[in-house]
Amino acid sequence: MGIGVSIFLIAVGAILAFAVNAEANGIDLQTVGWIVLAVGVLGLVLSMIFWSSWAGPGYFTSRRRTYVEEGPAAPPPY
Repeated sequence: MGIGVSIFLIAVGAILAFAVNAEANGIDLQTVGWIVLAVGVLGLVLSMIFWSSWAGPGYFTSRRRTYVEEGPAAPPPY
């Protein structure tokens, strides 16, 4: 789960938990909202932890690469 999906789940969960006053048979929408909100926060925290362990996006593509070319061999000393 990425950061964008986590933020989306946090927003949907907050809307269900705080803004919806509808009632449905057999399901509590506020509880579902809190669960979705918690999953979104957990996903965001895990995404941030793994983001820092991978050194962020583009780390492997923008690293400097150093190439050492072998020059001509020196003549043996006499």
